[in-house]
Amino acid sequence: MPTILRPSRAAFRFSGPEAQKLLFDVVTGRLLAQPGPAVWWALLSPQGKVQAEGLSGWAEEAFWLDVDASVADAFLKKMKLYRLRAQVTIDDLRDTHAVGWSFDGWTEGIVHADPRGLGQRVIAEKAATTGWLPPDDSFAAHRISAGIPEEGPDFGIDQNFAHDIGLDLLDGIDFIKGCYIGQEVVSRMKHRGTARRRPVIVSGIDAPAGTAVVAGGRDAGPIGEVVEGRAVAILRLDRITDPATVTVDGKPVTVTLPPWATYQFGEAQADE
Repeated sequence: MPTILRPSRAAFRFSGPEAQKLLFDVVTGRLLAQPGPAVWWALLSPQGKVQAEGLSGWAEEAFWLDVDASVADAFLKKMKLYRLRAQVTIDDLRDTHAVGWSFDGWTEGIVHADPRGLGQRVIAEKAATTGWLPPDDSFAAHRISAGIPEEGPDFGIDQNFAHDIGLDLLDGIDFIKGCYIGQEVVSRMKHRGTARRRPVIVSGIDAPAGTAVVAGGRDAGPIGEVVEGRAVAILRLDRITDPATVTVDGKPVTVTLPPWATYQFGEAQADE
């Protein structure tokens, strides 16, 4: 299958002798100047809320990052602020490059395996993308089946902590490296076990994105992008004490945990 175009993603290139230090010291993931699969990462606010998230891969002496287009301007502005006078060049590739996804080893362009098991992310000059397939729901269907939320379709800026979207369980956080923006909040949530909200797969939906998941008469959180009646929802686990009674828009749905989850329904943990 050729690469599928994802116009909702914006690409950036970070290069220069201090590019690794900038990214290593600012975002959650372990971004190193070495070949290999991509790394899932997030840029957090000082309060620990997700500002931007995406993948980063090293190629051609640079880091290649992608974010949701809706936060691209804010992401670029903040990274330029954090750069200060460091020897880092940040290239905004939105006018020149496109982002796509492939699921069968497509090898043209800047290609990195998605560490979450979602095929390969591809970044290429727009002139080289004429053979790409037009946007469709293929990638969304894959990530929803895997229970992986994405900023833009599923949640907005400043709405979730890193743990809420599963970054800690899918190697999107380096708990060994030193400080980064929002690190104190992330560390506190890890050691105190205060992550109450987690990704959940919701099936049998007949309602639009943003509709509340109701459990025991209480709002547990909204559903994200809906594809073929399924969505990822970031839900309060402690409110789902009986999964068989969960509804969306007054209609029963099925809630299941992602295959990578280490959490359970009904978990009641300390306040954040």
